[in-house]
Amino acid sequence: MNTSELNSFIVILIYGSLVLLSLLKLANPLKVNRKANFWFGIFLFLWSTFWLDEVLFLITGEAVEFHSLFLVRCIQFFTPIVFYFSVLFFTNPSFTFKIRDFRFLLLPAAFLLCLILVKLGYESPFEYLSVILILIQALFYTGLSYVTIRKHQRKIQQFSSNTEEINLNWLEYIILVLLIVNIIYVIYNLFYDPKSLNFFINTVFLFVIYWVGYYSLKQREIYPVEEKQREELIAINEDSDSEEIKRKLISDEELIKIKNSLERLMEADKPYLDSELNLIRLAEMLSVSTHHLSYVINTGFGKNFFQYVNEFRVEYAQKLLKESNSKLSILGIAYESGFNSKTSFNTTFKKVTGQTPSEFKK
Repeated sequence: MNTSELNSFIVILIYGSLVLLSLLKLANPLKVNRKANFWFGIFLFLWSTFWLDEVLFLITGEAVEFHSLFLVRCIQFFTPIVFYFSVLFFTNPSFTFKIRDFRFLLLPAAFLLCLILVKLGYESPFEYLSVILILIQALFYTGLSYVTIRKHQRKIQQFSSNTEEINLNWLEYIILVLLIVNIIYVIYNLFYDPKSLNFFINTVFLFVIYWVGYYSLKQREIYPVEEKQREELIAINEDSDSEEIKRKLISDEELIKIKNSLERLMEADKPYLDSELNLIRLAEMLSVSTHHLSYVINTGFGKNFFQYVNEFRVEYAQKLLKESNSKLSILGIAYESGFNSKTSFNTTFKKVTGQTPSEFKK
């Protein structure tokens, strides 16, 4: 099999994999992150259309400029926006579109106008302007998605003690790929004949798509399914980034009372040994609201929930590491201390103590 045949095979795999993955995300058999997976499935389908020219050529044997069609170009232009919508719903499943969100249509409207003018015969400079708009759209929405994910990674530390499976790190890599895809697309349109991407780039895309498929299908529910609990956590997240956190939610006396109760609970019952411990469970143990508990941890201890709980876990792990007769491995100690992976254990342990668990044990 020569390079051309191998490239054709890879193109079919890319297109087929994206369409199949799109259908899986839309069907969402696990019923998790429903709105986010719906938009992510649409994004994957739109992404697949960028290879449809090559697929049609393999089927018909004739060059088919599918992506140059007026309607197709309009639809493909929405790819970065749809990706951003999926990020919005991953990070806030209660998000709803409002009238002000019509601003999302400004760039598509400008792009549509350029295409109409090109169609009317004004190819220069509007053809080049449409390509520039594609680049602006891609850079803007991928950048906005990246910032949104970064904020999410800070916010989930307000209510989760193990963030590894809900931090959406895998979406950051998609953002990087999207940027590369759009830059390549623009370069090919401006300087080369954009009939197909080369064998090496397609090979990279294939591996990236399978990587995306693996992580997107194993992504667990980020927020509680129960609406009331979800709304409480989202509200706490919003408060933590605003001036409201500086206002007193409870009196100093009540703060000290809850703080003392929390300290006694952590020492006596060791709830931090539960790897699934979150703000809701801890608040239920203390019979206080999640808002008040979050305020006490932030104000009374100067930490977020993630930091507060994991410092107890590290302290407990240190005791186990010091025991000379302990038969537990490093991984065993991680699980015994409430961590759910060796990676999160090593990262958190070093951040708190300045040493890795292995260095501390020696």
